[in-house]
Amino acid sequence: MNIFKIAGIIVICSSLLITAAQGQNINDGKYAAALTEVRRLAEQGDAEAQFNLGVMYDQGRGTPQSYPDALKWYRKAAEQGNANAQFNLGVMYDQGQGTPQSDPDALKWYRKAAEQGYAEAQFNLGVMYAQGQGTPQSYPDALKWYRKAAEQGHVDAQYNLGVMYWFGQGTLQNHIMAHMWFNLSASQGDKKAAELRNRIASEMTPDSVLSAQELATKCLAQNYKNCGK
Repeated sequence: MNIFKIAGIIVICSSLLITAAQGQNINDGKYAAALTEVRRLAEQGDAEAQFNLGVMYDQGRGTPQSYPDALKWYRKAAEQGNANAQFNLGVMYDQGQGTPQSDPDALKWYRKAAEQGYAEAQFNLGVMYAQGQGTPQSYPDALKWYRKAAEQGHVDAQYNLGVMYWFGQGTLQNHIMAHMWFNLSASQGDKKAAELRNRIASEMTPDSVLSAQELATKCLAQNYKNCGK
């Protein structure tokens, strides 16, 4: 049974994180005018500008769309530690955009962004460990990274944690924890999580369901920190 959510693996950050003045140009649709200034800053080594220039090439904003150029500028920003660029570079290797598809390179850049606390990268890293993409399959590592993303409120990571606790993947099987994570994901509007929460509840005692609900309430009150403790 494969009910993991893996759609997040193809998400690409599209926000333009630049200064307020430059952002005004872009928000007004004056992409071509903004491109000159963004490129000037990027060529001077400004990591945020390099990331933004990558986004503009990636999405064809103010310039013809070009994955190779997007890759080039994402890489420059990523090598300076820009987490957004590291994530997008991971996505491009993952999807083979502007470069041959490479799971190991995708894993490398997702990890760099994930280690900076980037929730989407943490989720994608969890998916790659769960699926054995670019690395030997490791449910414990998948669990680790899903939890990090889930504790930032990542709805799909919460769902996947529910699955892993339900089936005992990377951890001991624990229906109370599975119910808690499904419940948390469902509280953010995930209908599949609500369906599985109700399904697993039918396999639990009323006292166990109550315990799971109390844990979910406590987790929400703590802004997803130390959930299940």
